[in-house]
Amino acid sequence: MFTGIIESLGKVKTLIKDKENLNITIESDLTPELKIDQSVSHNGVCLTVVHIDNQQYTVTAIKETLKKSNIGNLKVGDLVNLERAMKLGDRLDGHIVQGHVDQTAHCIKVIEQDGSWVFTFKYDASLGNLTIEKGSITVNGVSLTVVNSGKDTFSVAIIPYTFKHTNFNSLKEGSKVNLEFDVIGKYVSKLQQVSC
Repeated sequence: MFTGIIESLGKVKTLIKDKENLNITIESDLTPELKIDQSVSHNGVCLTVVHIDNQQYTVTAIKETLKKSNIGNLKVGDLVNLERAMKLGDRLDGHIVQGHVDQTAHCIKVIEQDGSWVFTFKYDASLGNLTIEKGSITVNGVSLTVVNSGKDTFSVAIIPYTFKHTNFNSLKEGSKVNLEFDVIGKYVSKLQQVSC
């Protein structure tokens, strides 16, 4: 369980294919605090630490993860949003995030607005996910509030702190991002489908 509040950025150091899996080695200032078997969110994808070596650690992404997220598109040198699992009893500063990516989206517009940015994303609405204005959405692991909501698009406003401390500063039109829709909204939507 995560909150969507990014703790640090990690840099991709190596990408090694192993059959249908991808072993990803990340360099991060969080590494000394990690341990083997720990869950860490990478751009919103919950992955397990399998190896630690000084300032670098390795996680493995399986075929399903590579298919449903942007993890398979990573390149050496890319920056990844990182968050360790939530501690029981901590404040929930973002919203409830599971680290299970529902689908990807593409950035279709970035507007800089006198000290902040508005990012607009387009996703495949046929998969049954939805957003609502002022509702929660996780983009690349970042807990955000939906500003504008359309049938297959939504916008979020990014403050300077978030822009500087996440990989939002590297997103541009065409960038592929991971989405996790609000878990409560998903349950409500499913209940409505069942009762109809």
